[in-house]
Order: sequence, then C-alpha cells, then structure tokens
Amino acid sequence: MIVQAIGLLDDLDKELNTYAMRIREWYGWHFPELTRIVQDNIHYAKTVKLMGDRANAAKLDFSEILPEEVETELKEAAVISMGTEVNDLDLMNIKELCDQVLSLSEYRAQLYDYLKSRMNTVAPNLTALVGELVGARLIAHGGSLLNLAKQPGSTVQILGAEKALFRALKTKHSTPKYGLIYHASLVGQAAPKHKGKISRSLAAKAALAIRCDALGDDQDNSMGLENRAKLEARLRALEGKELGRSAGSAKGKPKIEVYDKDRKKGAGLITPAKSYNPAADSVLGQTTNSGALDEQDTAPRKKKKVEVEPQEEEAAEVAAIEDKKEKKKKKKKADQEASLPISGNELQNEEPVPKEKEKKKKKKRQAKDSGENVEGEKEEKKKKRKHVEEEEPEVQTKKEKKKKKKSGD
Repeated sequence: MIVQAIGLLDDLDKELNTYAMRIREWYGWHFPELTRIVQDNIHYAKTVKLMGDRANAAKLDFSEILPEEVETELKEAAVISMGTEVNDLDLMNIKELCDQVLSLSEYRAQLYDYLKSRMNTVAPNLTALVGELVGARLIAHGGSLLNLAKQPGSTVQILGAEKALFRALKTKHSTPKYGLIYHASLVGQAAPKHKGKISRSLAAKAALAIRCDALGDDQDNSMGLENRAKLEARLRALEGKELGRSAGSAKGKPKIEVYDKDRKKGAGLITPAKSYNPAADSVLGQTTNSGALDEQDTAPRKKKKVEVEPQEEEAAEVAAIEDKKEKKKKKKKADQEASLPISGNELQNEEPVPKEKEKKKKKKRQAKDSGENVEGEKEEKKKKRKHVEEEEPEVQTKKEKKKKKKSGD
C-alpha cells in the first residue's frame, strides 16, 4: 500500500505541475501580468476561476485567496493590462481546467494524509527518523520493508544514487555520500561540510529502525525518537567542534590559543611590559678638543683628492684607446668599399697577391693610425681604383692570348 501510494503521489505532483503551467500559458494571452503577481499555482487557479475576464477584477473581492498587497497590485494591473480580449467560450474552458487542478490538489492532500497514517502504522521508527515521504520512498526503492531490513546501513545511505555510484566506480572517482536520505530533515539542517557525516550516521540508525519495524514486536516509535535525539546532539557537537578542530585541538595535537603577552600558563595576569624610557639612554661623552676633530675631518678629504687624480688619468687613457679603435673600424670599412666586386671567371684568372704587398699595406695602415688625415685616405682610395682598372685590361689581354693559342692549335 505504501509503495503504491507514494508512486501515485509523485504522479499527481507531475500532473498538477503540468496543468498549472498550461493554465498560466492559456490565461496569459488575456492577462499576462497575473503570472508575475501570483506565484503559487493553486492560488493562480483559484484567482482565474473567480475573476474570469480581467475587467471584473475591480468589482471582486480576493481577500480569501490573496493578501491585501497582492490584491491591490492585481487590480491596478488589470486596468492597464496588455493582454488580448477573450471570448466567453474560451474563459469557460480555462475555468474547467482550473477546476481540474483544484480537484487534483485536494485529492493529493487526502492521499498524503493516508500515506502518513500508513507509515506511522507500518514503520513508526523509520518515520520518526527520516519523515513519511523519505521513509516511503526508501521502502518503495527497496521493494518492501522486509527487503529493506536486509540491507546494511551503507546501502541505505546511497539508496537512490546507484547511477552515480557505478559511474564513480567505473571512472575511479569518489563515491556519492547520500541518495534518497539527502531529503531527510536532519541532513538538510547540517552545514554542507557535515552533510556526509550526518547522512552516514542517519543511515546507520535508519537501518536499525527498519529492522526494528520489520521484525520487532513493539509498535511504538520510542527507538526512533531516541536515535533522532542522539543524531541532533551529534550535529550540534559537529558544529561546536568546528572552531576547535581548526585550531588543532584534536587528539595528539597541541592546543593553539590566542597569544596574550600579559598572561602566563596556568597563572593569572602578570605585570604588563614597561613602556620605553628615553631618559635611561646612555649618552657618549663629547670631546672638548675641537682642533683634533678638525684635523680628523680634513685628513680624509685630502686622501680623497689624491685618489681622484689617478682615476682621471685612467679615464683619459681609456678614451684615447677607444678613439683609435673607432678609426681602425672606419678604415676597414673604407677598404671594403674600395675593393669592387669581381665576377667568378675573373677571380679564377687573377694571380694571387704576393705576401710582400700585403706587408706593405699593413705598414701603410699602421702609419695612417699614427696620425694621417682624411685626405690621405681619399688619395689611397683613388690609387686603389686606378690599380684595379689597370688590372682589368691585363686580364683581358691574357684571355686574348689564350684564344690565339687555341686557334693556332
């Protein structure tokens, strides 16, 4: 009986929700603002049945259905509503649907009362622990009270979360901490981090209560009430221990307390720390011989002047060396620009430059480094260009000679 009753109760809830949403959509064409003003589905259906056309809202009294504030808001919205006009036939069909919703809600209330009485008769201890609805769903999920009594507390804890359990085992993730038992009032009261502990304790006590209901002789709920009181005490203890645990007051750990400089271990207040006394500072004796101080001051100044002179000489030498390096770089660039690019065939035909010429060039470069002007560099470039121009006709004459030899052969 309990399994069938809880199944029908769930079906009624679904049907009621579907019908109520249909009324909101249907009547929303005529009075769309009412959906926002009245949130409850049953009150909405009663209001629509009583009002009919929105033009009648100003004449009617909704005090039995709605509070005064909502009633005044509804009447103001009915005057300036954006909805379309509706025929009497359409309104009649909407009112009939409202009657269906109201009759279903009345039947649901009767069914809930029936389920409560059956649960208190069949499983009083389980009802005292988790409530009528959660207890009925557990029995329905287990198949019967006797089948549920054969299950351990760990199975009762995750009953209803089988899909999540097997997915967690397959993917090697953490298993769920609660199933249907999550909707019990004790688990709902707990903080999010204590829900797992409370659901485990509640499942263990619920397993005992189920066995007592299924196999025990007593038909009262004394055991369930005792266990509920214990669980509520455990919940209070968990919430109270939260601060102590964070401070490290668990077994085997030192208790950390707030530091107080004016308090000793196991003793009361001690004398507070004395404030700083500037009069107790020791002052060095001042030297009366002012001439000695002057001599000490002037001595290091002279040393500093002496040290500055060699530093200036070194800086001048470094600057001269850098100037020479820059001049050398400029000359090398000028030499590279002076040497014109020669084709691959001409490079093969040219004779290698003798070493003596290379030595002479080096000597000339060194002489230029020692202090020649820029004009000398320009003249040297002209000479090199003339030398290259003279070499080119020599290469051509060599080619002509080779051709003559070939023709003679």
